[in-house]
Amino acid sequence: MKNIRVVIITGLSGSGKSTALRALEDIGFFCVDNLPVALLPKFLELQADSSSEISKVALVMDLREKTFLDKYTAIFSEMKEKGYRIEILFLDASDDVLLHRFKETRRTHPISDKGTLMEGIALERHKLANLRDMADKVIDTSPYNVHQLKDVTQRYFLSSAAEKKLVINMTSFGYRYGLPPDADIVLDVRFLPNPYFVENLKSLDGNDPKIEEFVMGREESTTFLDRLFSLFEFLLPLYEKEGKAYLNISVGCTGGKHRSVVILNRLAEFLREKQFIINVNHRDIYRG
Repeated sequence: MKNIRVVIITGLSGSGKSTALRALEDIGFFCVDNLPVALLPKFLELQADSSSEISKVALVMDLREKTFLDKYTAIFSEMKEKGYRIEILFLDASDDVLLHRFKETRRTHPISDKGTLMEGIALERHKLANLRDMADKVIDTSPYNVHQLKDVTQRYFLSSAAEKKLVINMTSFGYRYGLPPDADIVLDVRFLPNPYFVENLKSLDGNDPKIEEFVMGREESTTFLDRLFSLFEFLLPLYEKEGKAYLNISVGCTGGKHRSVVILNRLAEFLREKQFIINVNHRDIYRG
């Protein structure tokens, strides 16, 4: 058995394949959109033979590629025979929902050029029926918005991989630029000493060792972090128990350049040691 996990995302146009791809990218998959199916063997061969640490790959394949229907069955079978773990995620949606999505986005259906949009949807559904039947997982995306679909997709692939750790998105920010709109937990660190008012530190940012030393050289900083670590050791297992797939933590200071960056980096390091999947974004570090 090859060590690379391969997820093929396919399904009806407008069903949310791009959203599902981004969801898998956020949990550590190497992602490619619209890879020609004929290139799959060479692509996987290169990954297997390289010294890269890529172990999870997600690929969107669908009717945008003209030869997809003619070739996918033989190529998928060939890859499985060679020991690759191929999983097919098929996204579906009702005709009414697909029609609404196409009208809302004003996109052109890939196979409706010689008929109406509904005729294109029906034809695509017919052409993909066999692929839907052989899929490992089918998700009807009709009731989901993009955030819910991302959650459902990540929840399935994390649990099926026995990786039940939360995906934690961490953002440092400046209050003067507004709070991150998707934050679940917001930590305000404006009570810590501000390097902005020290002349030789003002132009540096929180990734600089001098700023980290300044912020963490205060007793209130170390005490705060110790209590923060204890808080998250208590909270995160409870979020996991409730089935939460991802959590957005935001840490803010005045400008988002110094204190919030230092504290977020320290918290991210602590959570990585606990084997959580961490995504870090210093939103405002280069502003002002």
